[in-house]
Amino acid sequence: MAFELSRRNFAGLALAMAGSACASRNAAEGDTLIQGGPIYTGVAARPVVEAVRIRAGRILFAGPLREASGAGARVIHLGGAAAFPGFVDSHMHLLGIGLSALQLDLTGTSSLAAMLERLRAYAAAHPDGPIVGRGWIETHWPEHRFPTRADLDAVVANRPVMLGRADGHAVVVNSAALALAGISDATADPDGGRVERDAAGAATGMLIDNAEALVAARFPAPSAAMKREALRLAIQLYASRGWTGIADMGVDRADYPLWEQLAAADEFPLSADIYLSGADADFVLERGPFQDASGRLRVRGVKLYMDGALGSRGAALLAPYSDAPGDGLLLTPLDAMRAIMTRARARGVQIATHAIGDRGNRLALDLYQESFGADAAALRAARWRIEHAQVISPEDLPRFGQMGVIASMQPSHAIGDLHFAPARLGPERLGGAYAWRSLLNSGAAIAAGSDAPVEKGDPLIEFYAAAYRHDLSGFAGPDWRLEEAVSRDQALAMLTSGAAHATFQENQRGTIEAGKRADISAFSVDLMQADFADIPGAQAVLSISDGRVAYSAL
Repeated sequence: MAFELSRRNFAGLALAMAGSACASRNAAEGDTLIQGGPIYTGVAARPVVEAVRIRAGRILFAGPLREASGAGARVIHLGGAAAFPGFVDSHMHLLGIGLSALQLDLTGTSSLAAMLERLRAYAAAHPDGPIVGRGWIETHWPEHRFPTRADLDAVVANRPVMLGRADGHAVVVNSAALALAGISDATADPDGGRVERDAAGAATGMLIDNAEALVAARFPAPSAAMKREALRLAIQLYASRGWTGIADMGVDRADYPLWEQLAAADEFPLSADIYLSGADADFVLERGPFQDASGRLRVRGVKLYMDGALGSRGAALLAPYSDAPGDGLLLTPLDAMRAIMTRARARGVQIATHAIGDRGNRLALDLYQESFGADAAALRAARWRIEHAQVISPEDLPRFGQMGVIASMQPSHAIGDLHFAPARLGPERLGGAYAWRSLLNSGAAIAAGSDAPVEKGDPLIEFYAAAYRHDLSGFAGPDWRLEEAVSRDQALAMLTSGAAHATFQENQRGTIEAGKRADISAFSVDLMQADFADIPGAQAVLSISDGRVAYSAL
């Protein structure tokens, strides 16, 4: 998916955000009335209303306009746009989104040649120091192969270069970077990682999963100032796309104060649930879940990694890949995961485990069940999550609903992966791949997200992918299990009430009804009625979080 950012675009967003924030503060003591377009509540008994009245950050009334109107309310007229409960990205990486705007962005490169041309231009514009970039994905390139260090050396040979694959589970580096890290043809694969080699045994420059750290550790880390700027840019972008809340997966303990600083300065208009990286688990395991002074940030759990990604063949499968030798990688020792899970259960900390392959998902489910033993009710109440849940064995699929495990899935992965997943998996395993409808039918709860910056991070694309299951050009292969697409109502729930349930906020958020937090997203098209082809190109026009306008284009 394209992820095109620039300082100029962000400057425009900043002005819009500033205007919205001022309007919100000026109206903070009065009511806000929203009208002028269909308002979908997510409540079965009253699915569409004419108006919503907001007071003190909560929904006072949702219903007929004549009953909502009254003196003293600031009116937001939708101008025919459609409003919905606030859309929440249940799996994303806020800092990564912002850093992508400040480094070499390779998203959308249509070929290896195009990627190298971007590298050439970036190197000319930034003539000093190492080069870091991210966003390439080779599955649709005409070259039909991974890039290599030789490719990069032909463009930049005199300083280290490290370019990340879009999925975040592989990098390609040049010879200077390999030398910097001391990687030779004889370097052994680290646990949970792989140094790719050619037929002669020479390192190609491709590093998979945990092997990335061999080089990344030798590159200069972004400064605190750069990270703060990246967060500000990402927040502005997300509000402008119509998101009202996020679940940020894998935040480093050392970076968390930046989140708090922005919230304290009233520069964090989104509601955020934060999951610490496994390496920093002690930060939440020692004190249990907590929220910051602003009430906008909730440190809720720990993000763990079971396996790698499907595109780079790191996802752990029960049988070898159909298009190459090997069955994937396990990234974290199971005993280490067990120890964290034992402590998490005792402290009421939510576990969110990255698992993509069918073996990865089975092992995650097994560890969850082992952690709670015979206490099935406690496991259901804990609402532990599996992030991605992309490929599931048929016998494991019902376990999500039976155990109360949240399937945290990203619909856009399916419409990108459809171009290579059939080759990776073969036809038999596709039956349990991106199986949204089967999971819902089995009683599982799904929270939808985007995994940005792996994907674009656009709620319209996630809705489109969930309900239509075709790529953005309208293509879907003959074996792509279109029966796994969900209804529009289900797609909406996955991005709203399902997201609220996954973070224990179903009594506060997820639907538009009296008493709940006033989280509202509005878009230029009616998602429940529009032709699917018209949805991805539409625009967000309003995002309101906790009753405050985070973004408005009305």
